[in-house]
Amino acid sequence: MSLLDDLKNAQKEAMRAKDKVRLGTIRMALAAVKQHEIDGRLDPNYVELNDDGVLAILIKMVKQRKDAASQYETAGRQDLLDIELAEIDILHDFLPKALSEDELDALIEQAMAESGAAGMQDMGKVMGWLKPKVQGRADMGQLSGKIKAKLNA
Repeated sequence: MSLLDDLKNAQKEAMRAKDKVRLGTIRMALAAVKQHEIDGRLDPNYVELNDDGVLAILIKMVKQRKDAASQYETAGRQDLLDIELAEIDILHDFLPKALSEDELDALIEQAMAESGAAGMQDMGKVMGWLKPKVQGRADMGQLSGKIKAKLNA
């Protein structure tokens, strides 16, 4: 079953359970997917969304909510912060299980060995090797920092 089907089924379950927060968040995600499809129709090179495309949209939504949550926290708006954190939790239900620190370190080591990375000039090679393997399972900003630290060592 595809990720889009999972979202649609979760929407139906949330309706039945009358869970307004979950239903609203899932509807937002489905609307973002639909908007991407509509925008893509104008592009002659558009390819229909697969699970990776839907995953990328969900990751973007989580990142947006994290940014908003940090701004609300800074502004002292606990009410809005709680809403953003609840939405992040709901979106995480549809993302793959996050990688542990040890798993990330092992993947970085493997990427460096297979790409022949020797220094910072090879950062792109390592990121290119890792990105498809960790998409949705690790914070790319933190991953980038770990790679930089290993390449500078």
